[in-house]
Amino acid sequence: MFINPTSQHQHNDNTAWLDRNIVAPEATSESPVVLETKNMHVFYGENEALYEGDLQFLEHKITALIGPSGSGKSTYLRSLNRMNDNVAKVTGQIMYRGVDVNQPDIDVYEMWRRIGMVFQRPNPFAKSIYDNIVFALRRRGITDKHQLDEIVETSLKQAAIWDEVKDKLNQSALALSGGQQQRLCIARAIAIKPDILLLDEPASALDPVSTSQLENTLLQLKKQYTIIIVTHNMQQAARISDYTAFFNLGRVLEYDETSTIFTSPKVQLTNNYVAGDFG
Repeated sequence: MFINPTSQHQHNDNTAWLDRNIVAPEATSESPVVLETKNMHVFYGENEALYEGDLQFLEHKITALIGPSGSGKSTYLRSLNRMNDNVAKVTGQIMYRGVDVNQPDIDVYEMWRRIGMVFQRPNPFAKSIYDNIVFALRRRGITDKHQLDEIVETSLKQAAIWDEVKDKLNQSALALSGGQQQRLCIARAIAIKPDILLLDEPASALDPVSTSQLENTLLQLKKQYTIIIVTHNMQQAARISDYTAFFNLGRVLEYDETSTIFTSPKVQLTNNYVAGDFG
């Protein structure tokens, strides 16, 4: 299990004229807040890449992070499970079920088990499909073949790829198509039973058919996982997410239910961006 929030940085705010509209999602007993950021700032050296990113995420919901390139959305996502530790300084609180996982004494490896990540480009190991799924499990000391077989089948079914690979589990994962590799990476991530899945533009390298398969997979997975996804695809965000946050210039400008963001946003820049009239 996991074992001092730093002082806030006073940002030289030259965008104070911009409106912001941050609507906290309504938590319920069925959908409590599982992850929340407070006073988060991210620095790459002297450059402050993110300075207003306070958000809450509800259990078993999909939240899309949208915004132009360089807006801070991927920086924010990678900070949620400490993926930025070696390249950036992240201050403030990252509250996962009441525990600040941004504290220095947190067991980061244990936290990664709870908050998994799937990257922009598929990155299967140069191993068999089966060994991709069980790699982390074996490292955690699970060696019973029957148990491993069950986890492999369950994970691949959850990632909607079991029927495509069940007869070639001992073949190289690198022989799969790009879309299959990405769903395999999702299966690998959920094999260790995380609580939250972070996805950084997981469909950016996929064709439309593979993208549709991936989206259907995510809609099924939200029944068991909380999902946060960075996407440049506005249609994708509108199709699959329950909530959407719009980032611009290192800050969240608007956060609300996805239907509101795409039909009646409160901030003009959000409206311009989702309408394709931005920049």
